[in-house]
Amino acid sequence: MPVKPHIVFTVINDLHYDQRMERICTSLSMAGYRVTLIGRQLETNKPLPQRPYAQLRFKMPVNKGKLFYLLYNLRLLWHLLTHRYDIYGATDLDTLVPHFIAASLKGKPFVYDAHEYFAELPEVVNRPFVKWIWKKAEQFIVPRTRFAYTINQSYADLFEQQYGTRFAVIRNAALLRNEAIPNLKPERYILYQGAVNVGRGVEQMIEAMQFINDCKLYICGKGDVYGKCTQLVQQLGLENKVIFWGYIPPDELRHITLMATLGFTFFTNEGQSYYYSLANRFFDYFHAGVPQLCINFPEYARINRQFEIALLVNDLEPQTIAAAANRLLSDMPYYNRLRQNCLAARQEINWQNEEIKLLAFYKQVETQAL
Repeated sequence: MPVKPHIVFTVINDLHYDQRMERICTSLSMAGYRVTLIGRQLETNKPLPQRPYAQLRFKMPVNKGKLFYLLYNLRLLWHLLTHRYDIYGATDLDTLVPHFIAASLKGKPFVYDAHEYFAELPEVVNRPFVKWIWKKAEQFIVPRTRFAYTINQSYADLFEQQYGTRFAVIRNAALLRNEAIPNLKPERYILYQGAVNVGRGVEQMIEAMQFINDCKLYICGKGDVYGKCTQLVQQLGLENKVIFWGYIPPDELRHITLMATLGFTFFTNEGQSYYYSLANRFFDYFHAGVPQLCINFPEYARINRQFEIALLVNDLEPQTIAAAANRLLSDMPYYNRLRQNCLAARQEINWQNEEIKLLAFYKQVETQAL
């Protein structure tokens, strides 16, 4: 039996909480590929669990700002040049350059896995010089990329329109699990899971809690507006209604999600990355049988037309959010219809089906690797 190629993937975030990369690396490992996933080591990182692929974390002298990105990419480039891999998989634009250089010098296949439209993130689009740097890298490398995939059709269309490069679509769908979906839940709470970053609607949801009756808000995750959100809760006197859980390991988070009454997936319209997004949590909620409030952006509306699993809102005004939440919390026939639709949607939109596309994609790449 021929030996499968060795694939290296890199991210800048904490490997412990990156569920998309865990799914991708596990699927490829179980299919016989050797896989190494590289990320960043922070003082607060927990020990990594045992997984069927190699994991490596770089400890950096600085962990934010332009200097961090420069040093991390140089460290990554040195590693890729001094270690042998057969396929170089860059995850998002912030690790793209080292992979492209190493793969080009070694004559090996290079894969671009675009989880986001990175140059259009709010953290980038509102900083002209930073955006210019990342955009230049994207403009040089993406047109020269033969193998690429992304998380939804909107991103794929944008990349092809700009650069003429075809992107396959492999969605961030959750793994379909054989687990009981509870009917009775002891406490009513609205759940947010994910990075507490700018433009995710967390501040607006907190403000809306002033007008939402008999329900708490659980926030699972941390990020660049986490401190601002905790201050907002104190200012509004909502300490008894809004609970901050911080980072939660994936297994514990699944249980919290299963027991939630509602979820929410909000984004502000700051750049095309958010407008055309398709967030992991959107899938996680309906896989747990949990209806959600969701911003009426193209990819969410596309799925909601197929399976009505969410109440879409057109803006993030606190009164708009509160009215939508109160409707779902009080109209039980409507709530139960969405809940049943969630259970139907998870049977079709799941990682098992996306995995088929992933393995077919890497089968094509494999022919160029060995």
